[in-house]
Amino acid sequence: MSFGTAKDRMLCIEKCPNHRAVTIFIRGGNKMIIDEAKRSMNDALCVVRNLIKDNRVVYGGGAAEISCSLAVASEADKIEGVEQYAFRAFADALECIPMALAENSGLSPIDTVTDLKAKHIQQSNPRLGVDCTFAGTNDMREQKVMETLLSKKEQISLATQVVRMVLKIDDVRVPDDDNRSYAI
Repeated sequence: MSFGTAKDRMLCIEKCPNHRAVTIFIRGGNKMIIDEAKRSMNDALCVVRNLIKDNRVVYGGGAAEISCSLAVASEADKIEGVEQYAFRAFADALECIPMALAENSGLSPIDTVTDLKAKHIQQSNPRLGVDCTFAGTNDMREQKVMETLLSKKEQISLATQVVRMVLKIDDVRVPDDDNRSYAI
């Protein structure tokens, strides 16, 4: 990265027959704006990379987290013993993302997530998420709010690994790795 002014001369080669490299020019009023633009561009390129690796998507706005939370809570009903409490805690933890989205949008987090969970169950519609833009619909397909499945799986996996590390530090026992029935 180099700093300069709009008067700095650049050589741009376009419409090259064998183009295997791309350069993105980022300009801004100050270093902070340039750094933010670079970070945003990097995030966008990572999304494209993830879509090339695996083109499956899930609906955003907390819709995927609510669907996963309901599925895990449903599985908890089938388990007897102390393990079901761990399942319920995991289901509750998945609801943190939609709650944060609702709160950051100025909505009541508990009311919003409770309403969304009820709508998910009543309508059997896994696309319902937090309407952060106040578009009038909770359907994330209509709002075109999506995330890559690869990144969503990675987010849940990394969060689970962090929790397991904390539990090990606190000397709390987790199920043996040989018993994969409770592994994620």
